[in-house]
Amino acid sequence: MTVDHDDPRIRLFCFPHAGAGSGAYRAWIPALAPGIDVRPVELPGRDGRWAEPPRTSVSELAHGCAADALDALGTEAQPRPYALFGHSLGAVVAYETARVLLRRGRPPALLVVSGSEPPHRLTAPARPCHRLPDDAFLGEVVRLGGTPAGIREERELLRVLLPALRADFTAAETYRHRPDGLPLPVPIAVYAGADDQTLVQRRLDDWGQLTRFPAVRHRRFPGTHFYLDAGRTLVLQALRHDVTQAAAPLPRRPR
Repeated sequence: MTVDHDDPRIRLFCFPHAGAGSGAYRAWIPALAPGIDVRPVELPGRDGRWAEPPRTSVSELAHGCAADALDALGTEAQPRPYALFGHSLGAVVAYETARVLLRRGRPPALLVVSGSEPPHRLTAPARPCHRLPDDAFLGEVVRLGGTPAGIREERELLRVLLPALRADFTAAETYRHRPDGLPLPVPIAVYAGADDQTLVQRRLDDWGQLTRFPAVRHRRFPGTHFYLDAGRTLVLQALRHDVTQAAAPLPRRPR
């Protein structure tokens, strides 16, 4: 069956990593069309929401994202399936958003988490940086990767970006998983860079403890924590397969 661009089989909401905006996923929109309707998530304090103060907790982000997703999904008589994708901090926000959406009766067909250990395995950082003075904070952010060193010289740009970046690190470093509720009745796919030194690779298996589905799909891609851009072709090929499969899943029951 040919899928029209205006009638995709499934929507895909994409959550950015700390400090990033919806632009991280703009290139995915034409690349995954027509079958997948990519919706980059716009968070407060960036993109078209500069006037809003950035949120400093994962819970606030998740509740806001869930409300936005429900607005985007509408009230169709036969609701279109949708999936969530998140990288790093975005993976945790996507997971918590899925929990909120489940409580509201609209769980996703698939949760894809990238570059993050499962929420219940995350530990408080030994050296939290969200309260550091600006120069020290930026030095730590640059050291962790994903932000070019030259940004420290772009004072006007920093004036705009720094509040959202600090808010994201505050959310990430103060997040604690609450084990309330049952595991998600949602399949999970786990993506990671094969050489990602920011996480303990063996802990990725523990994402399986957060879903009622017996099989968690694990995918490894060449690269480190920020493998998504360098390996975009392979990532999108895998994502197209996993998300399209979620749009018309084989008969299976959660455990």
